[in-house]
Amino acid sequence: MYERLVIPDQQLAEEEIPAAHRWWTFAARFNVAPAQSVPIVRMHEGESEAVMMRWGFVPSPVKAAVTRLGAARINSKILETSKDFGKAWLHGQRCIVPVAGFYVWQRAPQGFRRPFYVRLVNRRVFGVAAVWSRAVTLDDDVIESCALVMVAANRLMAEIDNVGRRMPAILTRESYQGWLTAAPDEARGLLRTHPSSRMLSHPVSPRVNYLKYDDPALIHPAT
Repeated sequence: MYERLVIPDQQLAEEEIPAAHRWWTFAARFNVAPAQSVPIVRMHEGESEAVMMRWGFVPSPVKAAVTRLGAARINSKILETSKDFGKAWLHGQRCIVPVAGFYVWQRAPQGFRRPFYVRLVNRRVFGVAAVWSRAVTLDDDVIESCALVMVAANRLMAEIDNVGRRMPAILTRESYQGWLTAAPDEARGLLRTHPSSRMLSHPVSPRVNYLKYDDPALIHPAT
């Protein structure tokens, strides 16, 4: 299960994913959950922009009641056919979420779930593929939201996520521009499983289960 992210500080994110217009403001966080804000880079009127967005995809009704939390993840296999995500996918509403790492919970034979922290080798920040939506509520509030795109797990991730066996679609630096601007068929080709050899993981404290904790100690190896 993938329900928590580690967000880098703003300067590192901007160095990793440059944007023509930077509207976002944020600081490093170590326990970001769905329904909270995350930084994203997307295209707007032909230029890239960096904004803050709610993590948890809310479909784009107009003048509708928005009551649900929204999906934090979407399986890449059903992007075109999903009732909620199909419109965003076909309209090119793709974005990139810069992260320092993420948490994965492993289900033990005894039934409890043990959290692991996952990051990349020699990359302090990396971009995860996502899709976004804009919804207008009955009160004329605009909610912009996103969901991470999931692909088949590599060997390392399958050992940890031994139930779902999925992982976020991690983009290479060379594919950032293509993910944001390419036609849907070409963009789909960029959704690949990241190699196990380029990833690291270790168990962390169950403190990460509680949102009241948000500090660097959360990503330290459990003792």
